[in-house]
Amino acid sequence: MSAVRITRIGATKDQLGESPVWDERRQRLYWIDALAGLIRTLDPVTRAAEQFSLPAPIGSIALRSDGGAVIALRNRFAHYDFDRRALTDGPSIGLDHPKVRLNDGKVDPYGRFLAGTMHGDRALDEMPLGGLYRLDASGGLDLLETDLAVSNGPCFSPDGETFYLADSARRIIWAYDYSQDGPLLNKRVFVDTEAQQSGCDGATIDAEGYLWSVLVRIGKIAQFASDGTIARTIDMPIRHPTSVTFGGPDLDVLYVTSISRSHALADDHPDAGGLFAVEGLGARGLPAHRFASD
Repeated sequence: MSAVRITRIGATKDQLGESPVWDERRQRLYWIDALAGLIRTLDPVTRAAEQFSLPAPIGSIALRSDGGAVIALRNRFAHYDFDRRALTDGPSIGLDHPKVRLNDGKVDPYGRFLAGTMHGDRALDEMPLGGLYRLDASGGLDLLETDLAVSNGPCFSPDGETFYLADSARRIIWAYDYSQDGPLLNKRVFVDTEAQQSGCDGATIDAEGYLWSVLVRIGKIAQFASDGTIARTIDMPIRHPTSVTFGGPDLDVLYVTSISRSHALADDHPDAGGLFAVEGLGARGLPAHRFASD
């Protein structure tokens, strides 16, 4: 195996970089600065970059099958047309609470967008509000899960039959049985990261079914085997990486977003908030599922 190489890409500095997604059609990376309300895009070869301003905060984004993106905003979903720089509102989750907002999201194998909420500054005895929502192409919205303090890292096994979801506050990644029409079933603990002294943040699955997740409080990326054991960890040069996705022509580059200053975490490292490329891992990702159009 070749040596692992970690390189900062470009000069962007995010407050809260999140939700990286690789566009295999255009060979571009998209990600967000959640607190600044920005979608960023970069061609890693030419270094051509753009940014698009939206209402902050942005929870997450995913690409649409017909172009553009589906977006989780504070308490509603929306669609964005990059060519026209136009935002079209979608359904609300029906919850308007100053401490609750939509957070990380991914598209399932059937073209629907799943995004969960985070409930900040809760009292110890206060049950989290919100949950995990699933948006379909017709605008229908289903509530799939509740009692999530800080939902993160949703992703699917290569066969689409297992769904993974972290609760960063509880330092647990859950696994569920997943199907096209049914509810989430057979909830179980996939991994408890209390021993690592960090919750997991953003995550992705590689072609062999390993789950790659960020240990946001300790500056590491962990690769988890299908039984939840840690296969290896990668030390990042900054304190708070946030999310990961595989990209590049061969889907063998792991792109990593990071924090410079969020509501809860801060890092004075000069590269904090930057975008990073991790090469030489010997792993390949899978093309991102796209949100289905009507």
